[in-house]
Amino acid sequence: MKQTNLFGREVQQEEKKYSLKIQTPIYEPRNVKPHLLELCDKTKTSRLMKEIDASSVSNEEKMFLIDASRRHNVFNYEKIAEYYAHSSKEMQELMEKSALVIIDFEKAIQLNYVKLCDEIRNQYLQEYGE
Repeated sequence: MKQTNLFGREVQQEEKKYSLKIQTPIYEPRNVKPHLLELCDKTKTSRLMKEIDASSVSNEEKMFLIDASRRHNVFNYEKIAEYYAHSSKEMQELMEKSALVIIDFEKAIQLNYVKLCDEIRNQYLQEYGE
């Protein structure tokens, strides 16, 4: 069976591996708020920063490399979700703006994490309704 995808390309039915259905998982908070240090593993980042600091590159280069090294932080999203559940409203809003937690689809659009063109939105609404 052939179908046309969002870009007008014909695809075989068996090629269609992913659903367009969007469902936000429901998280059930536990009773213990994790410590902030449990939310992020900075082991590799710290090692890189020490190496950068000991290097002979210019200060501007060091600053750039230090900024880049932060991408090696490893976030524990299960613990982040737990921390979020036990946080103040202000902290929750800031965590949402930083995309540390899964937020509802409408809010994701509002914060520019999801950008939809009219064609994709219309096709989605045709297939799944509102």
